Amino acid sequence: MTMNIATILKKAVEDDELVVAPGAHDALTARVIEKCNFPAVYMTGYGQAASHLGRPDIGLMSMTEMVTRARNIAEVVSIPVIADADTGFGNIINVIRTVREYEAANVAAIQLEDQVLPKRCGHMLGREVIPTKEMVGKIRAAVATRINPDFMIVARTDARTLHGIDEALDRARAYEDAGADILFVESPESIEEMYRINEVLTKPTLANMVEGGRTPMLPNHKLKEIGYSIAIYPTASIFVMAQSMLQLMRHLRDHGSTVGVIDQMVSFHEFNELVGLEDVVKELERLMGS
Repeated sequence: MTMNIATILKKAVEDDELVVAPGAHDALTARVIEKCNFPAVYMTGYGQAASHLGRPDIGLMSMTEMVTRARNIAEVVSIPVIADADTGFGNIINVIRTVREYEAANVAAIQLEDQVLPKRCGHMLGREVIPTKEMVGKIRAAVATRINPDFMIVARTDARTLHGIDEALDRARAYEDAGADILFVESPESIEEMYRINEVLTKPTLANMVEGGRTPMLPNHKLKEIGYSIAIYPTASIFVMAQSMLQLMRHLRDHGSTVGVIDQMVSFHEFNELVGLEDVVKELERLMGS
């Protein structure tokens, strides 16, 4: 029997290899990630806010908007999707609906964080966290609500920046005891703290590699050596896209043509192949009996 997408991710996390999940700010980026043979996609909330709203990651995306984006990504790739679900979009009751909606969208795992609303990107200053007891209730609700036991709950704590690594680890242990499948201590500020996270916690851990963020940028082999099971790169694709778009538009403004930057583009044929045009045409021909 074919394994479902959540089971595929769970087995990958349990294997000895690091699961590298680049961030996708839209469905097209997810297709590129799959084409480059990565084992998973991370649906980045930071990237969704930027690409969908053109705004910063400060809790402006609604649950419905985020689930729609998650579903769109999951529909166009055959690899597992780990999806950002912010704070669960409210209290424990909201978390229950959030889990149901994300699981129905066919993602393999969701990430819930312990920030106070309105939340912020995990490498911004000014983040505050809810009481540990409240977040434990959210984790328990998420675990109890899921239909597929392999649908994984990623519990993230943002306590490190304001309250220190000891408080962050105490929270992570509480979330571990509450049934979280993967533990995500956000923005450790040294390699020593990264080692400590993996020495203290027993469940799989997730490393967040944000270019220009608060955590040291380490190569994947080093993250694996430290003990991480998953590495996400949530901002790289949106940063590259923004830089490329700025260069393109400045060139067009200054030169009155895009001819000088064609060598920086995929071809018309390559793009159509990337978005699956040939597959659509074949399916249409099959349905029409051609």
